[in-house]
Amino acid sequence: MGNVMNRLENVFRDVFDDDRIVISENTTAADIEDWDSLEHINLIAAVEKEFGMRFTMKEVSGMKNVGEMLDIICERGK
Repeated sequence: MGNVMNRLENVFRDVFDDDRIVISENTTAADIEDWDSLEHINLIAAVEKEFGMRFTMKEVSGMKNVGEMLDIICERGK
C-alpha cells in the first residue's frame, strides 16, 4: 500500500502543482487549498490515468478522504 500511496501523492502534487503536498489517509479537500470541485474532477481523472482504472460515480461521490480513495485503488489490485 505504501507504493500506491507514494504514486497517489505524486498525482496530488502534479494536479495541484505543489511539490510540498503530503497526503495521509485522513487528507480531505479541506486540507488542500486549491482542492475545489473543478480540481476534484481533474484529480479523479489523473488518478484514473495513473492507476489504469475508472471510478464509478457512486465511488466518486462517496469518497470522504484519501484513505477511501486508496482503499478503492487497492481493492482493484492496481
